Amino acid sequence: MKLINWASIALAAFTVVLTIVFFTWWAMKDSFVFGNEKFDQVKWMQDVATIQTECKRGDMAYDLQQRILSRGVPREAVGMLLGRPNYEDNTTMEYDLGKCMHVYHGLRIFFDENNRLLHSRISSH
Repeated sequence: MKLINWASIALAAFTVVLTIVFFTWWAMKDSFVFGNEKFDQVKWMQDVATIQTECKRGDMAYDLQQRILSRGVPREAVGMLLGRPNYEDNTTMEYDLGKCMHVYHGLRIFFDENNRLLHSRISSH
């Protein structure tokens, strides 16, 4: 009976640790996967995908999100900085980041009714 109790406690502790590790990785994955380079407008605009760089814009996406795309920036300024989006509607612009970690990603930028930036996120397709 004691062995079953100890095994149950060990399994519960392992599950808690595994859950903490997973959610820590999940919360920080954007900085790990997409945070390798500083944003470079020329490189962003070139949008070159080679075999070595399938994740063509992904390396700059986290820096762009954290340092440059701040709340309240006008939609026109985002368009001037990043160029023509791959997808656009009244409240959203999306830029293709390429195939990063075996999945295609995009940088989705959301705007309010006054065409001011609300937030951005990296989405997978």
